[in-house]
Amino acid sequence: MQIHDLIGIGFGPSNIALAIALEEKREAGEPVDALFIEKQPSFAWHKNMLLDGAHMQISFLKDLATLRNPASRFTFLNYLHQKRRLQDFINLKTFFPSRQEFSDYLSWAAAQFEGACAYGEDVFEVLPERRGNDVALLRVRSRDSHQVVHERLTRNLVVSVGGMPNVPACFAHLRHDGRVFHSSNYLQEIARHPKAQRIAVVGAGQSASEIFMDLHGRPNGPQVDLIMRARSIKPSDDSPFVNEIFNADFIDFVYSRPDQERAALLDEFWHTNYAAPDLALIEKIFDVFYQQRVTGIERHRFLRRHEVMSARASEEGIHMTLVDMNAQRESSVTYDAVVLATGYARDRHKTLLAPIAPWLDDFKVDRQYRLRSHANFLPSVFLQGACESSHGLSDTLLSVTASRTGEIGDALLASGWPSRASDTTSLSYSY
Repeated sequence: MQIHDLIGIGFGPSNIALAIALEEKREAGEPVDALFIEKQPSFAWHKNMLLDGAHMQISFLKDLATLRNPASRFTFLNYLHQKRRLQDFINLKTFFPSRQEFSDYLSWAAAQFEGACAYGEDVFEVLPERRGNDVALLRVRSRDSHQVVHERLTRNLVVSVGGMPNVPACFAHLRHDGRVFHSSNYLQEIARHPKAQRIAVVGAGQSASEIFMDLHGRPNGPQVDLIMRARSIKPSDDSPFVNEIFNADFIDFVYSRPDQERAALLDEFWHTNYAAPDLALIEKIFDVFYQQRVTGIERHRFLRRHEVMSARASEEGIHMTLVDMNAQRESSVTYDAVVLATGYARDRHKTLLAPIAPWLDDFKVDRQYRLRSHANFLPSVFLQGACESSHGLSDTLLSVTASRTGEIGDALLASGWPSRASDTTSLSYSY
């Protein structure tokens, strides 16, 4: 069985950026045999949230390569050049391309690594391969669409599986009811409910706001309740000094702080990344409700300071019990569909890596995003997008993707790995 220098789980923006960084190291004479495994049948990036008129919230300069290597052929500017749109994009006078265009850029970059990615395979576990008292290699097990299990050996691993939809506890028992769905599946699922007349959107962030406006703009569109616990929709703060927290060098500061101080930093700047839509989008929503007051026709409702206490399904719809936290008043409402714009959980790596957990230091990472491990655990295991508590709020964003993958690539090559000449000897398969 072939032994790879590196296997990457997932092939979204983070691992595409890593593939780019490693390709540029190969061109500089430092080859790494890397293979990536992606559960989707082909590259796709938030395909169910590519709404008309939706734009990026960060500068195009925070692409897959520019902040690490501005001369890279994988920059967004070179993508525009290759597509013969550079001059026209300049005439737009914006740093924020449409989400559709940025998705096309990511697809363009991913397509250049077709031979390095196994699509349509879902990695379900990572097992230790022991040589004597040492864990020398890792066995990565995946399952394809035909339920065939594939096994591959690697000297090192990068886990970049993104976030898993966060479903509030009161909706957990309805996760298989097609009328309740997460925003990550919005376009696919809303198309299955063309006759829905009353829809609830639960959440206070960018996704909830975009979905509300998308539903509002549909011909013969439904009545929508925008439900959130917050008192108001707060805009993201993208002012220059605040934006410094997303700079790559700010990671050093965050990582160096004691746990209590780091937690306070995350709390202080939480609204720069979570439950914080663009101001222009908030103004559009405000205008929708203002025009309702002008006409006297209430189509939508803004249910601020409301909490969903329970939800149940029947043939008539999804029955939700809401509590107005200001008036301490309870009400029941029935919806044809419920969209949960309730964010993501980022702990799936712990399930995937559970078989090697005994050799790890409680999933803590070093500054280079490498899981701390025991001396007899030889592989390096890196995490991308799961280190917010140690590296700061930028960790789940595109902001530091290019620089982070440069650090991981440098750490990978600097650490070396078990001698390739002896990799195939005395291996025992351990669960």
